[in-house]
Amino acid sequence: MIAVVYSGSKSAFWKIASNGKTVAECTMPGINPCFNDPKHILYLLGKNIALINYAEQVKRIYVFAAGASASAKQKELADTLGIFFKNSKITVKDDLYGASIAACYNETGIVGILGSGSNCAYYDGKNPMQNNYGLGFILGDEGSANHLGRLLLKKYLEDKLPTNLKLKLEEKYNVDRPFVLEKVYKKPGVQQYLSSFLDFYIENRTDKYIIQLIDQAFESYFKIYLLPTTTKHPDQEVHFVGTVAGTFQDRLRNTAQKHDVNIISITKEPIYNLLNYYSN
Repeated sequence: MIAVVYSGSKSAFWKIASNGKTVAECTMPGINPCFNDPKHILYLLGKNIALINYAEQVKRIYVFAAGASASAKQKELADTLGIFFKNSKITVKDDLYGASIAACYNETGIVGILGSGSNCAYYDGKNPMQNNYGLGFILGDEGSANHLGRLLLKKYLEDKLPTNLKLKLEEKYNVDRPFVLEKVYKKPGVQQYLSSFLDFYIENRTDKYIIQLIDQAFESYFKIYLLPTTTKHPDQEVHFVGTVAGTFQDRLRNTAQKHDVNIISITKEPIYNLLNYYSN
């Protein structure tokens, strides 16, 4: 029995399979080792009935998590999961590695992540090439749910949102200036808070102003992440992975067309491809 895990900072998706067939699946809060200490991760695992029921039967776990690019963080997360899954051999890689396999399997290509965070890399069929893009939600993550949340809140705090959107935002989230500033600068879980505004974008996706914000975010992503990568690897196919890419793929393809980029595939939920890859 194997388990495959794909985790951003907001959510971790689990699938457990036996002989190629899924026997259990669940979604839990993200397990980013840069932001979640071992005690908190074990607490999350201990609350999940599906994981508790299969903890002793799982023999192999493949984990792909945001914040797990450094070997020390990979070991830390593997050791933590090993406390809960006592009979499992655990392999931990970062989410970019998982996204690359989900999009390309063993073929080469350029893989972009647009989920709660963002990243991009050339994948040689075995490993994604190291880059300088993974700067997190404060210094980077352009085009991601975090970035979209920042854009929306900044417009709101600057009183630049159209009145209809401002009223909808205040009604849905009960926000005001002191509340937002405290959540962003004083409370834990800032990434999750910023990413939570993705729901607002989805609910208002046909609004012209919301479309402008999405296009602005994707334009930033292309200029900072994708175009420098395609310039270095001009003959490679381009793939995208992640909730934001999958949800707003019409806007993503529109931005790509402006830059003469042909997107071969967009995978909203990579966990399915990852399970298929490791089951076989």
